[in-house]
Amino acid sequence: MNLAADDPEGEARLKAFVQGLQQLVEGQNVTVDYRWAEERYDRLPAMATDLVNRHVAVIVATSTPAALAAKAATTTVPIIFETAADPVKLGFVASLNRPGGNVTGVTQLGEEVLPKRLELLHELLPSARVMALLINPADPVLAEPQTRVVLSAAKTFGLELHVLGASTERDFDAVFAKLIELRAGGLVIGGSNLFTGHIDYLAALTVRHAVMRFVMQLCNATFLTTCVYRKPHPY
Repeated sequence: MNLAADDPEGEARLKAFVQGLQQLVEGQNVTVDYRWAEERYDRLPAMATDLVNRHVAVIVATSTPAALAAKAATTTVPIIFETAADPVKLGFVASLNRPGGNVTGVTQLGEEVLPKRLELLHELLPSARVMALLINPADPVLAEPQTRVVLSAAKTFGLELHVLGASTERDFDAVFAKLIELRAGGLVIGGSNLFTGHIDYLAALTVRHAVMRFVMQLCNATFLTTCVYRKPHPY
């Protein structure tokens, strides 16, 4: 994972992963070798290579950057990914129904969802002309396509969209200060482990600053993500 071992989101995902092992009991009939990048994406390639050199049976990549690192490290070890992006566009799989190769997994199709979030915001707040999008610039594989599709949607709806970036939790306060300055009517939160891992803090900042009436993010993001982490085992 690209999260830290003590990160609440990481702990929730790990718990869901272990629950999903079903008949496999860690320490008895299966051994899980964990790697935590602590949001340092530059560590992922070496971690993936190390796992391949240890001759693991399968690699579970818990983010798009982790999956990219794993795919670059091996063409033979099975890889199971979870991503918010389109796995076909990323080159993970040949198609959704016939992945092919050594890579398969699940996707949240964030690029398709984000414009719908902006559309819903626009319907809820028809008088608001200024909106904002929060992305994680440290993850350009997700940030760039998400920015592109939401900017396109904003143009369609005649909205002024400001793209704001946060690469760490420390950036969140500055983001909300900027939202106040912009008088933004609403915020669309892009797909990123950083944001789902700190959704409670982002919600608290919204209440504290009273910046806007709505923050468009799945309120049960952690629940949905942990459900995803129970899914890889049938593969």
